[in-house]
Amino acid sequence: MITGELIRYIEEGKLDGRLKDIYCDPGQLVYQKERYIKTIRLFEEAYGVADVSICSAPGRTEVGGNHTDHQHGEVLAGAINKDAIAVVQKSDDGEVRLISDGAGEICISVSELSKVAAEESTTEALVRGVLAGISAEGYKVGGFRAYITSDVLIGAGLSSSAAFETLIGNIESVLYNDGGIDAVTIAKIGQFAENVYFGKPCGLMDQMACSVGSLVHIDFEDPEKPVIEKVEYDFSGSGYLLCITDTKGSHADLTPDYAAIPREMKSVAAFFGREVLREADRAEVMKNNAAIREKCGDRALLRALHFYAENDRVRKEVSALRAGDMSLFLKEVKASGDSSFKYLQNVYTNSDVAHQSVSVALQTAEEILGDTGVARVHGGGFAGTMQAWVAENKVDAYRAAMEKIFGNGAVSVLRIRRYGGMKVI
Repeated sequence: MITGELIRYIEEGKLDGRLKDIYCDPGQLVYQKERYIKTIRLFEEAYGVADVSICSAPGRTEVGGNHTDHQHGEVLAGAINKDAIAVVQKSDDGEVRLISDGAGEICISVSELSKVAAEESTTEALVRGVLAGISAEGYKVGGFRAYITSDVLIGAGLSSSAAFETLIGNIESVLYNDGGIDAVTIAKIGQFAENVYFGKPCGLMDQMACSVGSLVHIDFEDPEKPVIEKVEYDFSGSGYLLCITDTKGSHADLTPDYAAIPREMKSVAAFFGREVLREADRAEVMKNNAAIREKCGDRALLRALHFYAENDRVRKEVSALRAGDMSLFLKEVKASGDSSFKYLQNVYTNSDVAHQSVSVALQTAEEILGDTGVARVHGGGFAGTMQAWVAENKVDAYRAAMEKIFGNGAVSVLRIRRYGGMKVI
């Protein structure tokens, strides 16, 4: 549709049903319409009047499986109703040109897809990596013009980079492959781009949740061939809303803390001659706990035991949702949070005990919510964000309490989105 016509189409309410379906919240309709129209106009300013499409890719939230994927464990993750969108025009010059959230234009030739070392840790690396991955999988790649905007919070554990990778993959799928690149393949291509071109050794959970959509249960026992299944559950009738609180803690200098978790877990696996904990027997760990303490240390043992219990909890969460048992689901989410605090020990860093923003958020949530919700550390931990499932009639009080401590806008009220990467129109 031509840009001006598309703006009128949205203004006249003809996209309302589609937007309500995608974003799962009628209260977002005005915001999303304004956002879409603004992005179309920004595209026009950059590239002129054109026949365009709009694609979308959501952020994600980790629901269960805190620090299990790197030990070939299981996770439960969900797409959320914050996303990256692209107003995009197909071009025939073999060049991908895009502007993202007002940053300078990126220009990449689809005939030059080898890794560029100087691009590591840049947006260019992600784009080139996704294009290279699509080509390597035998799909077509081609040029386009795009203006991209995102409301996926950066640094809040919602995976803005995975949403971006998924978005680029879906653009190429829609424009050049008749929408035929499946969601799992797009997720794997996104991981490839981030690992090889961007230079970040991430797992596959983020990309899979963003690409597939809804809730996904992923078993990484064979990380080359993860078992993925959608978990269908309509949270809209559950009486609870998902709240992410940004505690404004700094992630600076936390690399040693993050690296210690897989290293210590693997040290316990190595005690049994195994590479990762999924390959070691839990009963044997308990039987040999004294020797493990002596060789690997107490924290390594506790983190290993967290892994086994957390893996079981993911399955219990999935079963609870499939049975429609929200109370049991919330019980397991709370148990996950308790285990992360006590045994995984990733809520604050021992190198700076004076600053424990996530600990403060958890204590406040417990006091405010009582039996009307549960909270847990979100994502990698040590700083950053907390996830809570809050009874709808408590959300305002919860938000007020959190924002009194962490500032206005610290709380995002989210919904699980049923769609992953997609063409909107």
